[in-house]
Amino acid sequence: MEERIQTLMQEVSAYTATDKAGVENFRLAYVSKKGAVSELFEGMKQLPPEEKKKVGKLLNDLKQAAEAKLAVLNEQLESHTAATFDLDLTLPPVPNTTGNAHPLTLVRNRIIEIFERLGFNVADGPEIESDWYNFSALNFPENHPAREMQDTFFVEKNPDVLLRTHTSNVQIRLLEKQKPPVRAIMPGRVYRNEAISARAHCFFHQVEGLYVNRNVGFADLKQTLYHFAKEMFHKDIQIRFRPSFFPFTEPSAEIDISCLICNGKGCNVCKHSGWVEIAGAGMVHPNVLRNCGVDPEEFTGFAFGMGIERITMLKYRVNDLRLYSENDLRFLRQFQSVI
Repeated sequence: MEERIQTLMQEVSAYTATDKAGVENFRLAYVSKKGAVSELFEGMKQLPPEEKKKVGKLLNDLKQAAEAKLAVLNEQLESHTAATFDLDLTLPPVPNTTGNAHPLTLVRNRIIEIFERLGFNVADGPEIESDWYNFSALNFPENHPAREMQDTFFVEKNPDVLLRTHTSNVQIRLLEKQKPPVRAIMPGRVYRNEAISARAHCFFHQVEGLYVNRNVGFADLKQTLYHFAKEMFHKDIQIRFRPSFFPFTEPSAEIDISCLICNGKGCNVCKHSGWVEIAGAGMVHPNVLRNCGVDPEEFTGFAFGMGIERITMLKYRVNDLRLYSENDLRFLRQFQSVI
């Protein structure tokens, strides 16, 4: 066996390889579990005890030499590959294309900027919500249509756990934890069980606002939304308030602006009326304040909510909401210049 070890030591020392196949052949022949070195270790079991110590030392030397040789061969192969890499430095470079912000992100950031200047903080909350925060605390009656399966996504058929249908759930959580004055906006994604079309989607983004303090009136709400509309669009935008109804506000109103797609002449976006709704708003219902532990005799407040997709549609003249979620680069690249 000693002669065999000496022969293998010479073979290992003299071995050369110029390609990957040659290196792999060396590994299989000497270093692998079925290689010559492993076979010799197996053969040691048959040696007399007095020879095992001497042969074992020689075998360990052979094993170390084979592993060191394999490392050298791999290094030589890598350096040879790098040296012979075919690179034509005369070719024109691939242009470095820089990504850009999504139009919804651009508008969301602009909305936050406008309201932050008015003293509003930004708040966030969970998208998977309980019935209490999404409906009950907001004064929704038990038989309200929004509680039905055809309008709301419930989680695992649990009537108490759902995907939030608005970001008003954050308003309740704020009022529970923070004593007035409270002034915050809540941007986020919401979900409703609606058919996908050019004007609607099963998920979209909202920004809701809340201001609760002493002596807050409807005039404060109107001036806040007038300021927002003129800052978001332009100073000459036409704005109107229409009476409406929401369970969580009283009195309530819907806010329209003159359609920017057709400049008020009438189109499919404004349903040929010349006006487009951008938000719902109103004074916070006393029941909502009571549910949050706030005394409606001492504090009043207003709340509003708007869809970011709708604002983006009007600001950038987009006539199909589905474009926002299709990841079509031809559409998204149009907004590189507005960052």
